Amino acid sequence: MLNRDPHKLFPHDFFMRYTFVPLVPKWITPNMVTVFRILTIPFILMFLSVENYKIGVPLFLFSAFTDALDGSLARLRNQVTEWGTFYDPLADKLLIGSVIVFVVVKHVHPILSFLILFVDALILIGGYYRKLKGKPMGSNIFGKTKMFFQVLGVSLLLITLWAGYDFFIPFTNGTFALAIVLAVISLFTYGI
Repeated sequence: MLNRDPHKLFPHDFFMRYTFVPLVPKWITPNMVTVFRILTIPFILMFLSVENYKIGVPLFLFSAFTDALDGSLARLRNQVTEWGTFYDPLADKLLIGSVIVFVVVKHVHPILSFLILFVDALILIGGYYRKLKGKPMGSNIFGKTKMFFQVLGVSLLLITLWAGYDFFIPFTNGTFALAIVLAVISLFTYGI
């Protein structure tokens, strides 16, 4: 079991420390960034549902980027909260899950989409269970890597739809398959 201190820095935090974190005003908290990500979801889905990829894809990419940003802000500014350790992964799953339902089911494969959503739901339930037991809920490297591949897979698919070419579809399938494997590893190393 690879339990992790939620205050411990991830490798990307060192990059974020010198690039994007200094650009965020001190009055903006990590939890505000998480709430912003949740609030962008209906707009992303609206643009994707009408196939306005010119706005929907960049908005999705920006919203997905805020996942890395809020975590780095929390760890680097020592603002890790119990609320954030639960709602940040929830926001991620809402963002990725909703786009998977809207886009991946239609353009890739429903079973692949179901597997992604199912394992993510199990991870979220496991996090809630750990919270009830009073155990730390910080994510682990497998969960972070899984999220990266989910975002990469969705991004490749959205860029493919935006460009009108099927070139990235095989890469999309591969990244989703890898994300599922990492999600299962994350689930078991999370200590459920």
